[in-house]
Amino acid sequence: MISYNAQSQSVLELGPSQSMSIAGKGPGQDAAINPYMDGNSIAIVENIGKNNFEIRIQNKGKIVKIESIPPGESKTLDLLKGYELYFDSELKATAKVDFKKSDG
Repeated sequence: MISYNAQSQSVLELGPSQSMSIAGKGPGQDAAINPYMDGNSIAIVENIGKNNFEIRIQNKGKIVKIESIPPGESKTLDLLKGYELYFDSELKATAKVDFKKSDG
């Protein structure tokens, strides 16, 4: 059984042809910091804009997963310790991201 506790939420505005790191890259490069990066966490990403965008999970520079999120939809993603979450958009997009700590 996996339990979730604590939560951190951010709304992100992505410009056309923009790629944005969500966790793990350092000051000035992060759109939102995952406060649970020191362990496993859950990211809940919702597209609250009018255009599609992609989310990309990487580990040590290797792409682990790419998912497209259409307007009005959301995805729940497991982020293992050290994983980085990126948002990529060709058009203006708006995303809401919630992070939850994962115990288990």
